[in-house]
Amino acid sequence: MTGSDPRTTPGAVPLTGATAPCWVNLLTRDLEAAQHFYGLALGWTFHPSKLGPEFSVARRDGVPLAGLGGVSSAYQTAVAWLPYFAVEDADVAAGRVRERSGTVAVGPLTLGKGRGVLASDRDGAVFGLWERLTPAAKRSTSADRSYAWLRLRTRNAFDAAIFYGEVLDWASGRPGSCEVSYEEEEVIVRCEERPLARISSGAVEASPDPVMRPHWQVQFLVEDVDGTAEAVLRSGGTVIARNEVRGGREAVVRDPDGAVFGVTEASSPVAVSV
Repeated sequence: MTGSDPRTTPGAVPLTGATAPCWVNLLTRDLEAAQHFYGLALGWTFHPSKLGPEFSVARRDGVPLAGLGGVSSAYQTAVAWLPYFAVEDADVAAGRVRERSGTVAVGPLTLGKGRGVLASDRDGAVFGLWERLTPAAKRSTSADRSYAWLRLRTRNAFDAAIFYGEVLDWASGRPGSCEVSYEEEEVIVRCEERPLARISSGAVEASPDPVMRPHWQVQFLVEDVDGTAEAVLRSGGTVIARNEVRGGREAVVRDPDGAVFGVTEASSPVAVSV
């Protein structure tokens, strides 16, 4: 819930274009400190949001990438990166969450050019819903490069796919709906041939380590994972892990306020195909 509707930006990348199923948002305690960190670590610039001084939109190369809101204390939520999925009707989608034993914590609330919901699935992974109230801008093309994608670490990938499929109309066959496939014991979600998310099993709900508990993790694409990891450390963040992936590298890091996110090499096949 960023205050400016990222889906109305022409020519934007998959997570922010008119056809995108989601937008990513950081809930933090100190917006100024968060902007300082992400500006140094990821090279982002920031622009004011119409919602007020506690919200801003991050950009790279002129493209809107994410929303930042210094509102975690106001909403009594944890500091975290969250995905927001586009829905036609926020009330209907919120009802579907409740019917399937999920939780609706906030909303639907009218914010700027849309209505937002903050919810969690059956295993406790937090996410948002966004109903756009204004017409979408020109649709971006499938050739646009993705600057980010999502990874859901959950207790059971197949159960999670059913939950989100029913809430968000994945694999419904409706025009514009996302496609779901099962590859190497993971669930892969693509929307109009664009990579969206990889869902994997193995998270432990009672784990003392928040990285091991069910959660949505935002993966930002970077040119140099090791260089970005070093920039994270210099800026006051923490590197949790560095991993080899198909054709490249990725790292899981934590910002100074505690929000966890990932960085993946843009040239990696994992980043291209999810």
